[in-house]
Amino acid sequence: MSICDLKPGQKAFIKNISGDKKLVKRLLALGCIEGTEVMLKTFAPFGDPLVINFRGFDLAIRKKDAENIAILN
Repeated sequence: MSICDLKPGQKAFIKNISGDKKLVKRLLALGCIEGTEVMLKTFAPFGDPLVINFRGFDLAIRKKDAENIAILN
């Protein structure tokens, strides 16, 4: 299950991040680490990008990249 599977307003905890090393490094630097609570705020009209909230800030992320963030519900 990934962040893409959430509905707007739903919260979950990050399980792990996989995929491209540059993406993983960037997300980890932003504080997107295992155990962090994340909420899907909204998504663009065509479903891409998604806006997620964690650690008190919003992050717009492409759906393709968000699929690499596994969550625990």
